[in-house]
Amino acid sequence: MLARRQFLQLTAAMPFVLFGSCNAFAQAYPSKPVRVIVASGPGGQTDTTARLVTAKLTQSFGQPFVIENMGGAGGNVGTAAVARAAPDGYTILAAGSSIATSISLNPKLPYDPQNDFAPISLLNSSPHMLVIHPSIPAKSVNELVALAKANPGKYSYSSAGPGTPAHLAGELFKLAFGVDIIHVPFKGGGPGITSTIGGHTSLAVTALPTGVTYARDGSVRALAMFSSKRASALPGVPTMAEASGQDLPADIVNGFLAPAKTPRTIIDSIHREIVKVMAAPDTRERLATMGFDPVASTPEEFATWIRTETVRWGKVVRDAKITRD
Repeated sequence: MLARRQFLQLTAAMPFVLFGSCNAFAQAYPSKPVRVIVASGPGGQTDTTARLVTAKLTQSFGQPFVIENMGGAGGNVGTAAVARAAPDGYTILAAGSSIATSISLNPKLPYDPQNDFAPISLLNSSPHMLVIHPSIPAKSVNELVALAKANPGKYSYSSAGPGTPAHLAGELFKLAFGVDIIHVPFKGGGPGITSTIGGHTSLAVTALPTGVTYARDGSVRALAMFSSKRASALPGVPTMAEASGQDLPADIVNGFLAPAKTPRTIIDSIHREIVKVMAAPDTRERLATMGFDPVASTPEEFATWIRTETVRWGKVVRDAKITRD
């Protein structure tokens, strides 16, 4: 009887022992450097955002959060590497908007954007903007649409490349208004807007951080923001809904994700620190100069965003017959 009583007492105590071990594990995280994979080259907006946030996380956790740029295949190489990584919190993906568009552009992806990752938090967002060369005789979106309908195939728009969020936003615009405007892709947003500044392309659909300086100095004329609210960086530029009656949100975003099955204690720990980072005045000021608004969503909100945007942009890809080539 004594042995049985001791066995039962030991068994009853086990959940507390295990719970204590889990707590110790959560409190110890991280006990070594954390890899933060950016699935593109250095210098882009995802890379810049990730470096800003990881510098703060390094201070908060007392362990290095180390950026590793892993470009290739439109971001799929680095993204797939995180999907295959151990779900222990020591490999994180710094993702851009393509996390919600890649599956529609390439159904044979080596990862599942919705099921192979555990969202941690959206970090920031910024709208795309529609700008035109000053020589184009249109002072508003409606005037531009009228010109394009009267001259099908005459006008062209530049983007950061085929299948990029800027390209998709441009095709969203064309579908919404039924206009024939030729897409001219470039290798990056910078070359794209440079083409429009030089008059080689009539229009550009560009991320706000890329185009804000040129809109301010008059190199291009900003007609509208692909957003639900005006951008603080260019408050005089209307939203697409204000300019035309058509609400066409097309934000670029950045966020952190971990491999699926990463313990929720780790996800929550990182998220709590991200909330603090994004609330810090110096972070907000730095993001504002880049043309971004801080977000710091919950993991659930980020997961919902991925599901919703995947469906929405999937329809645009199908209707516009967009391919990555």
